[in-house]
Amino acid sequence: MSNIISVAQPARHRTLGRAAIVAGALALALAAWLGFMLFRMSYVPADLDLSTTRRSNAGAYQVSYAPRRSPIVINQIHSWTIHVATADGRPVTDASIGVDGDMPQHGHGLPTRPQVTRNLGGGDYLVEGMKFQMGGWWVVDFTIDAAGQHDTVRFNMILQ
Repeated sequence: MSNIISVAQPARHRTLGRAAIVAGALALALAAWLGFMLFRMSYVPADLDLSTTRRSNAGAYQVSYAPRRSPIVINQIHSWTIHVATADGRPVTDASIGVDGDMPQHGHGLPTRPQVTRNLGGGDYLVEGMKFQMGGWWVVDFTIDAAGQHDTVRFNMILQ
């Protein structure tokens, strides 16, 4: 007579093996997702235009900005002066201007709601409530309405 020994694993061992495979696959997927997010959050286009004077998207305005305090300090509210001129350089003296900003890599906006609080004359406007909560690549958009023309301009900046 021969003694046959069963080598079949108990059901509990098979279940633990499957759970370990699923857990490993989830850990691998999480690591891949985290790697992608780190890459995305650190990506800045090589040809990023950091100029402080730009023509608006449709070409209606020439816009420039100047922080009242330079360099821009992280986590402090500050003010800017923006200058708005027509495409041919004439100051825009009675514009309605909206302000928005965000961090393209992170998908979040400014922690404040900056706004134009005063027309300083000669095409200059005071923007108050600017605040950036971290360093990195930021964009600030100004939407300008004046004399029946609507246009937007976007400024890029890298903050330390």
